Amino acid sequence: MQIYLIKNIHVVNEGQIRTADVLIRHGRIEKIDKSITMSGENVQEINGEGKHLFPGAIDDQVHFREPGLTHKANIQTESKAAVAGGVTSFMEMPNTVPNALTQELLEQKYAIGGATSLANYSFFMGTGNDNADEVLKTNEKRKDVCGIKIFMGSSTGNMLVDNPRTLDRIFRESEVLIATHCEDESIIRQNLQNLKETGKELVAADHPVIRNEEACYASSLYAVQIAKKYGTRLHILHISTAKELQLFSNMMPLKEKRITAEVCVHHLHFTSDDYVRMGNLIKCNPAIKSPNNREALWSALLDDRLDVIATDHAPHTLEEKGYMRNASGLLEPLPDGTSDGKSAYERSHAGLPLVQHPMLLMLHYYKLGKISLEKIAEKMSHAVADCFQISERGYVREGYHADLVIVDINESTKVSKENILYKCGWSPLEGFQFPASISHTFVNGHLVYGNGVWDESKRGKRLQFER
Repeated sequence: MQIYLIKNIHVVNEGQIRTADVLIRHGRIEKIDKSITMSGENVQEINGEGKHLFPGAIDDQVHFREPGLTHKANIQTESKAAVAGGVTSFMEMPNTVPNALTQELLEQKYAIGGATSLANYSFFMGTGNDNADEVLKTNEKRKDVCGIKIFMGSSTGNMLVDNPRTLDRIFRESEVLIATHCEDESIIRQNLQNLKETGKELVAADHPVIRNEEACYASSLYAVQIAKKYGTRLHILHISTAKELQLFSNMMPLKEKRITAEVCVHHLHFTSDDYVRMGNLIKCNPAIKSPNNREALWSALLDDRLDVIATDHAPHTLEEKGYMRNASGLLEPLPDGTSDGKSAYERSHAGLPLVQHPMLLMLHYYKLGKISLEKIAEKMSHAVADCFQISERGYVREGYHADLVIVDINESTKVSKENILYKCGWSPLEGFQFPASISHTFVNGHLVYGNGVWDESKRGKRLQFER
């Protein structure tokens, strides 16, 4: 059994930064103290001087594409990318193929995770218009399933739930958290029709016009109204507009909230101004919107109207995005040789691969003075654990599972095609230089990644929930 002793490191935890030694044994954080001495052939000492120790990030929204879409990604490849980026636990969405609309299909995904994931894992139960009985069986598994996912707007896959009776019943009877994708389908369709009637060729910059602020707000408002009617535990994913923020409160502690909200790193980083440079590479649902919306999201994140940070990691192949690599290895649009009458924008799949870099992206904003290290730990670890009631994770506490990340805020990392670990082989952040690096990632006390060296001999664990 390997024992790890991290010496003289800055521990970022629960609103404080303090210098300490941290002892890891039996997969747990055994001791945190000013000075710990231990020796022996099984003890590996790690010099943490000048570095920071964070609780492992918990990403509550990823799409790892397995089963059925494994030409894009799979749980093994994407969990490895996650671990490299300091993400030690993930919750994965049900719009795989076949959609996870039965308990049997859901458990098949857990079996794949148990066999292949390097990070800890949980999988959302999927909802359709006609599987309410199956969905509500999740009540019996509240301690080991993260929640129920409802697409209240169509996105990747075919899981739009627009039957009011189905929505009403699930919101009324669910005893577990309901996570929603909120975009109003009728508004989106009308916006698309209006643009098409102008005769112009649709381009990436039209995406936030089609999937606009009103589409997001109308759907989020509807979800909040149903949740308030029944006292449902509602978690709205990837908030992208200033208007939606009026639906959320910071007047009570997170643990007392019945309605919570997530913001994603791409909505905090990119704006609609970036469509000129990035085109369909940053096409995603909900759309990346204006600089004013981004600033409103930052304000709400910092004042706790927005509760957690996630990635919505959603990989597609370059071809599916409508791109290729040129002779220099740079990304450029594919030449248009099709005759289907659709624009490159219409053919391009929506979604971005991001799970390898969320911590580094937030550390970039730390260096810019936008967010503190303590707030990063809160929004990427503590708050996610509290929001989902995850058992013994998300904090640097004695007795907790040793899901830990060592960060060097003085060693830069440049994203390149050579160091991207996604199966799809590309990132919208290629060429970006982060002012920090991830040096070590522990999952359940196992050093999976350390200074570029991998130990993939152990698998992550199924997340458990204190409900």
